Amino acid sequence: MTAIKETNFSFPKQTNFYKGKVRDVYTIDNQFMAMVVTDRISAFDVVLPEAIPFKGQVLNQIAAKFLNATKDIVPNWVISVPDEMVTVGRICDPFKVEMVVRGYLAGHAWREYSAGRRSVCGVALPEGLKENDKLPQPIITPTTKAAVGHDEDISREDILAKGIVSEADYVQLEKYTFALYERGTQMAADRGLILVDTKYEFGKVGEEIFLIDEIHTPDSSRYFYAEGYAERQDKLEPQKQLSKEFVRKWLIENGFQGKDGQTVPIMTPEIVNSISDRYIELYEQITGDQFIKNEQSDVVARIEKNVLGFLNSL
Repeated sequence: MTAIKETNFSFPKQTNFYKGKVRDVYTIDNQFMAMVVTDRISAFDVVLPEAIPFKGQVLNQIAAKFLNATKDIVPNWVISVPDEMVTVGRICDPFKVEMVVRGYLAGHAWREYSAGRRSVCGVALPEGLKENDKLPQPIITPTTKAAVGHDEDISREDILAKGIVSEADYVQLEKYTFALYERGTQMAADRGLILVDTKYEFGKVGEEIFLIDEIHTPDSSRYFYAEGYAERQDKLEPQKQLSKEFVRKWLIENGFQGKDGQTVPIMTPEIVNSISDRYIELYEQITGDQFIKNEQSDVVARIEKNVLGFLNSL
């Protein structure tokens, strides 16, 4: 199968097109949004030069499963999933923050902590923690949602002081975030996994808040294997994990963190295939379902046909 780097459709009643880091988003009749999850991969807010086969299918199908499994907690944007790589939903006015929730000291939070900082996004952290330790309780460390460039850490206080989100809405976003994380944690535990951290994005239609984008995917979340977690922590060993962190670590080891003047290391076919395998592994581990590779030769034509079929049914 050829990995899909980009699409260039022209759907009936199409009113806008937006190319994100990994998604191509088509606005239909100013009412609906057809989100094509391509095989592009980003790290450190940079789109890497090689696309990853089946990554889009993995992300879209995991997100669909978990959005469906959490719609009793908060309504979400999804109307239909007409193709393995496409979700169609309602257009929401997005909040300009991402709600990052952490149950463990890993990734960015650990990098801040190991640099001597004892608060992340205004949230105080206790002394004496090791990498990947469970936190006393889950914390929210929001980031700004940058249109271009890097998302930036921001505190709850700054969000409210700058009027980025109203206090009433932010309180509701916090409640939804903790409830979604609790559900995700329970579902991960059922599969022998730990949901270490994840992020949620929200938007509004009128006065109603909706969960948008993807949830609980390897692009938005970090998972550890539960078996052996405590022993690895006691021995100060790295955790066995399923997330995109292994991509970030590979980049860091090869001198790239998205900073000016740095060059993305060469992504050999072996590296690309190993990343694809890891995404499929996470799909099967977190969902409990066997991943069925859709290996049609002309994926772009398939996507277009399936989206047109749905649009014609409206």
